[in-house]
Amino acid sequence: MSSSPSSRPSVVVAELGPTNTGKTYRAIERMLEHDSGIIGLPLRLLAREVYDRVTAKVGEGRVALMTGEEKRVPPRPDYWICTVEAMPTDREVDFLAVDEIQLAAHRERGHVFTDRLLHARGRKETWFLGADTMRPMVQALIPHASMKRATRLSQLRYAGRRSLKSLPPRSAVVAFSADRVYELAESLRRLRGGVAVVLGALSPRTRNAQVAMYQSGEVQYLVATDAIGMGLNLDLNHVAFATLSKYDGAEQRDLYPDELAQIAGRAGRHLNDGSFGALNTLPELPPRIVSAIESHRFPAVRSLIWRNSSLDFASPEALLDSLSRAPRDSAFVRVERADDFDALKGLSAVPAIRELTTDKASVELLWQVCQVPDFRKGLFGQHVALLRETFLQLTAGDGKLDPTWLGRQVSPLDDASGDIHTLMDRLAAIRIWTYISHRPGWLNDAEAWQERTRRIEDALGDALHERLVERFVQRAARRSARRFVRASAQPQAGASDSPFAKLGQLLTEVPGAEGGLMTEEQFVQRVVDATHDAFDVDAAGRISFETQPLARLVRGRDRRSPQLALAEPEVWTGGARQRLERRLVALARDLVTEAMGGFPAESFTGEGRAPAMRGVAYRLAEGLGVISQGEAREQWRLLDEASRERLKAQGVHEGQRFLYVTQALSPQALERRAMLTALFQQAPCPQGIPQEPALNVSALAGQSARAFGYEVIGPVALRIDIVERLAEGLRNPQGAKQVHALMQQLRLDGGVRAQVLRALGGQPQGAASKRRRRRRGRKPSATAPEAGGVRGRETAGSGRLNDRP
Repeated sequence: MSSSPSSRPSVVVAELGPTNTGKTYRAIERMLEHDSGIIGLPLRLLAREVYDRVTAKVGEGRVALMTGEEKRVPPRPDYWICTVEAMPTDREVDFLAVDEIQLAAHRERGHVFTDRLLHARGRKETWFLGADTMRPMVQALIPHASMKRATRLSQLRYAGRRSLKSLPPRSAVVAFSADRVYELAESLRRLRGGVAVVLGALSPRTRNAQVAMYQSGEVQYLVATDAIGMGLNLDLNHVAFATLSKYDGAEQRDLYPDELAQIAGRAGRHLNDGSFGALNTLPELPPRIVSAIESHRFPAVRSLIWRNSSLDFASPEALLDSLSRAPRDSAFVRVERADDFDALKGLSAVPAIRELTTDKASVELLWQVCQVPDFRKGLFGQHVALLRETFLQLTAGDGKLDPTWLGRQVSPLDDASGDIHTLMDRLAAIRIWTYISHRPGWLNDAEAWQERTRRIEDALGDALHERLVERFVQRAARRSARRFVRASAQPQAGASDSPFAKLGQLLTEVPGAEGGLMTEEQFVQRVVDATHDAFDVDAAGRISFETQPLARLVRGRDRRSPQLALAEPEVWTGGARQRLERRLVALARDLVTEAMGGFPAESFTGEGRAPAMRGVAYRLAEGLGVISQGEAREQWRLLDEASRERLKAQGVHEGQRFLYVTQALSPQALERRAMLTALFQQAPCPQGIPQEPALNVSALAGQSARAFGYEVIGPVALRIDIVERLAEGLRNPQGAKQVHALMQQLRLDGGVRAQVLRALGGQPQGAASKRRRRRRGRKPSATAPEAGGVRGRETAGSGRLNDRP
């Protein structure tokens, strides 16, 4: 991400319009057409949703997730899904997008969005997404931006006032305080039997479990704060406001029409029409507001919140002065207040801190400490006191936080008992320590502290979800399988002996975090959090996790699109099933990527690519990283040199007989290819594939050799990596030893060996000496040919050697 817009030419696109226009979806698709990208989102809940969506397309190995408290960063990510505040500003990528850019006018967070609007750019392309109210401001600040108007995909209509009892299924009720949310959820539970709850203060773990419970249809109603207004994709038909005012951090005020529209627009996703209204405890919405929401017309944003980004770290006073600097452009309004500024102002008055902040490095450290968020939102003085102690410890001794002191802060939070309010308070507190544990250089053994705080947050999140379910979902509305506790741990007589039939029983034996039986939510979260290496996938596509059968891959529309079938799906509740499937879809995508040797096909098949490039990339993807020269020759010839170099940088090699991704011919990739091909053809993989370098053609039993990574030459099928190595050796004047060694390894009989060498453009070994012996009248020694072309004892019908040295 470049912070200087003028340093590199970058296409800037502003796609602005109402909700449900597909803006975020198009930005994601466009990002995946580039080699690398970053997308900044307004909420960590939305960031996690987009992360799940992207990993389902390209796998987890290529995607990083970064929010203030959650980081999932693989070794070499191509794409970064972040909250706007957490976007890595020092990383350069081809594509960059910022969602909900109208938040640049937000009184507290606006200066961050404004900074991204002014300075954040992708090397090749930058997108800003948001409400149409930002159109004049974007045009004024970025005159060269391409302005696009997004049109809503469905109609949004006012439905008047309704009582809680008369709300239709798939409705959300919106309030603006946790207490009010709980009150409404309790009322709906009594009336309708169950409700899910979504608040911004929930951990991603708890929120995901609640949303999955709603999306799967376990419950038909949702009660939420305006956290659902920022792009969360929910299957809502109706949105009902329980209040029309909120406290915005400074005062209690009425919601603006565009804020109402942002929330109401969650109803009616994609092509399904939606409705909005209010509970009958409120008056009717004024006609002018209803008209504005239905027609998506609101006053334009005329000023953005701004804060100086050129900071002076000479002293705390100089830093405060630079932060207080007024903007020179009338389009900007200096941020009125911010927690980090208030914390800096308070700490700068502490004598002990003034004595320590005498150089640039110490002032920079003080500013970093001030930026630790106050997730508890309680007495601000208490938070400043915590920051004071943190800074004093970081400037004493070894410059790290004292582990004993850290333990005293964290240990009391490691308690999953208590009611909903108690658990939410602990969650808010542990989020502070999770954030601190990810600050580089602040802790000794930072990874251990990150793991500890994450474990505590996970335990609190699980407990909170349990309390929410217990309180707001009637027992009859939940399946008894939610906890893996059965009436009897012994299998019933006559039960199925399939490898999946005992899944429910196996799960009862898995201990939870406290040594008791693991709940469904805990097990599912372990699966969701697991890395790629934690799963075992056998040659038949059966997926296991921690030795337990979990699912299997089944035939999809092609080899690159296998589908999933959960083991014993009736074991899982709807929400758990949905989350498992989402994680396993990403795993399946990783398996396909492995088969293609890591080739990022999506990056080369986008609309912005040249037709020849798209054609080559499409064929490589279709061939799982390997295509014949005959298929590739024409389009490869049409590529310019730069395009060829880009493909070569991704491991594409122009071989003698094939165009292939180098890693697609590795043993692991060939195993994945064999599995995916067998699944698609719905036939067992021929014996010996892919381990054996040579097979008798009869062993293929009529199946396509090339689909499994082999090439038929006469009566034998050679693995394509062997074919390429032989062809390379035959064309290399110094390749005789390589060819001889490979032919020894293949152990072909004389006639077949000669046939293979001729087919690959070489002279059969020994042919010249035979011709010389014939001219001298000497006969070569007779050799009895062996059946099948591949010498050695073979398993009947297998076509592979069993006695290979």
